[in-house]
Amino acid sequence: MAKKVEKKLKLQIPAGKATPAPPVGPALGQAGINIGDFVNRFNNDTKDMGGDIIPVEISVYGDRSFDFVLKTSPASRMLLKAIAKPKGSGKNLVTKAGVVTQKQLEEIAEKKLEDLNTNDIKQGAKIIAGTARSMGIEVKG
Repeated sequence: MAKKVEKKLKLQIPAGKATPAPPVGPALGQAGINIGDFVNRFNNDTKDMGGDIIPVEISVYGDRSFDFVLKTSPASRMLLKAIAKPKGSGKNLVTKAGVVTQKQLEEIAEKKLEDLNTNDIKQGAKIIAGTARSMGIEVKG
């Protein structure tokens, strides 16, 4: 018989850098998860992903065991990496934070395709372009 999921947690943790310190430790402790076990498994699974922020969905079962699913980095983080800036524009209509090309949008959409609600890279690029515009990033081409 399949285990019953008691809780679901969603966290965003830098790849390969999970620690028992806040905010990760307290969130896992409240759910009854072995913090050290999660930190070791997460860091081993994400050590090759650089310093990207990795969203993770953790399913906690009744016997305090757990499974987790790694998602792709948020589109906003990928866009900031593409323009090499730490953050977007606070006033997206007035000041622009940077410029991305259509090719860069398609590359990001290709990486994020499994998390987007489309199967077409061109449509995915349009979704990513909307995120870029809302961050004050100009889309060229």
